[in-house]
Amino acid sequence: MKNSIKQVTELEAKWKRAVADYRNLERRVNDQQQALVKFANAMLIEKLLAIGDDLERANDHLKDTGLKLIIERFKNILKSEGVDMIETQDKEFDPQVMECVDMIAGAKNQVVKVTLPGYTLNGKVLRPAKVLVGKGGR
Repeated sequence: MKNSIKQVTELEAKWKRAVADYRNLERRVNDQQQALVKFANAMLIEKLLAIGDDLERANDHLKDTGLKLIIERFKNILKSEGVDMIETQDKEFDPQVMECVDMIAGAKNQVVKVTLPGYTLNGKVLRPAKVLVGKGGR
């Protein structure tokens, strides 16, 4: 009888461990699936940013009202997906979110000009801003 009770207790403990392992596996698989979806979204959005850059450059030359509306709609869609433009103009250079492409005359370590805007996706840098930074001379 004691042997049977001991066996039942051991089997019950093994069963509980197996259930806990299965739940942990389910959670890990779910986390991995969510990470994969986030990664795929980030890759797609990064490609779309290049199209947005092209639209902005075209608008700089054409000054077309319709194109401007399309760009605004594009920006609103990005915003709704958690994409934010990194504020850089007249800010101190921050290597965490900016890439210095050149040093020019201007206030030391201040962003003088933005050559390509940077973006974050849900708080993580998607693309650093490419900027011209002041070297301290006027």
